[in-house]
Amino acid sequence: MQTVHSASDALSLYTPMPWSLKEIRAAIPARCFQRDTWRSLLYLLRDLFMAATFWALASAIDPFFLELREYPAFPSFIPTILRWFAWCLYWWFQGLVFTGVWVIGHECGHGAFSPHRKLNDTIGFITHSFLWTPYFRRDSSMCLSSSPHLNTSWKISHHRHHISHASMERDEVYVPKTRSDLGIPPPGTDFVYEDIFGDTPIFTLLMLLRQQLLAFPAYLLFNSSGQKHYPKWTNHFTPNSILFTKAQRRAVIISNLGLLGMVVAVRKAVLKYGASQVIKYYGIPWLAVTHWFIMITYLHHTDPVIPHFRAKEWNFQRGAAATVDRPFLGWQGNFFLHSVARYHVIHHFFPKMPFYHGKEATEALKAFIGEYYAFSDKPVFRALWDNYNRCQFVDDEGDIVFYRDKKGESVVKTSLQ
Repeated sequence: MQTVHSASDALSLYTPMPWSLKEIRAAIPARCFQRDTWRSLLYLLRDLFMAATFWALASAIDPFFLELREYPAFPSFIPTILRWFAWCLYWWFQGLVFTGVWVIGHECGHGAFSPHRKLNDTIGFITHSFLWTPYFRRDSSMCLSSSPHLNTSWKISHHRHHISHASMERDEVYVPKTRSDLGIPPPGTDFVYEDIFGDTPIFTLLMLLRQQLLAFPAYLLFNSSGQKHYPKWTNHFTPNSILFTKAQRRAVIISNLGLLGMVVAVRKAVLKYGASQVIKYYGIPWLAVTHWFIMITYLHHTDPVIPHFRAKEWNFQRGAAATVDRPFLGWQGNFFLHSVARYHVIHHFFPKMPFYHGKEATEALKAFIGEYYAFSDKPVFRALWDNYNRCQFVDDEGDIVFYRDKKGESVVKTSLQ
């Protein structure tokens, strides 16, 4: 098993995975592929109950602490501090709950929630629309199970991401920049990397914060971090976008109508309760969803030890293994986020597998693929900072490439070099 703690711990030599997907699937217990509709529904109901409970508790924050300010025994600043601390607790936990609801919608999109497609699509459409994510964004005539031939209602870009993961030419998100993209000459050429990457830590932090808050909307609106050869106007809302076929346009319109419904609902809420109330109860938890979603997916797919393949060396199973499992936020990540970060590698192999089988399936996968399984127990905020600084670009040449850092150095070489 490839356990990643720091650059010095990474494998020094990478050899491509030799097994077929059929061989890997045979190593996973058959029960792990069983979808239990009632079990999935209970997880959804649990999340909705927690969201409603936190919402109700939050409604008592302002009245309670404003009343507390009237007591002469308390200096006025103490209830104010406690009040905002209570709101911060609400935003933290409600943000996690909302993200868990997003994960349930993601399960629906892959067909992992239930064997019943209409139920999957109904729940997925509602949960993702509530969180400003267009649900119907991929072809429903393909299959996403134990092979790269996909079959669920999920966005076309996510479909392509799964069947083309870690492919330099065909992956849809977190596609690395190359030397030529940044104007960096080939290896062996005298070049001062500081001229491009010599940013101050403060500037780097600001750029990282921009990524965490704006990357998901930018991806949906402008195809940010997607394939560079797509037209500049490529987005996830225009039915005739290059991301979609003619047959998929109706589904894109339905997704847009779901988001339009949210626009109407939020507008009515603002008119009735005021913008500040809508922001406090809903807006900030939603912003937390975008942060957690980007942080989780970025750390899944951006790491110095993760290979990216060009056409000659890429296949589905090699791409599926090119991600990192992380114990994201400890027990909170497992409970609120349904272990979406802890058992992500197995999800890339078999996206139709329910999340609640992830632990057992991952143990079986680790035992079979050994060092090709990547895991990191580095604290996730430290990992975010480290990887944001280390993962800058890949080489223009080579069938298997790894990220290089701000000094032009990589931590892994391939057996093909």
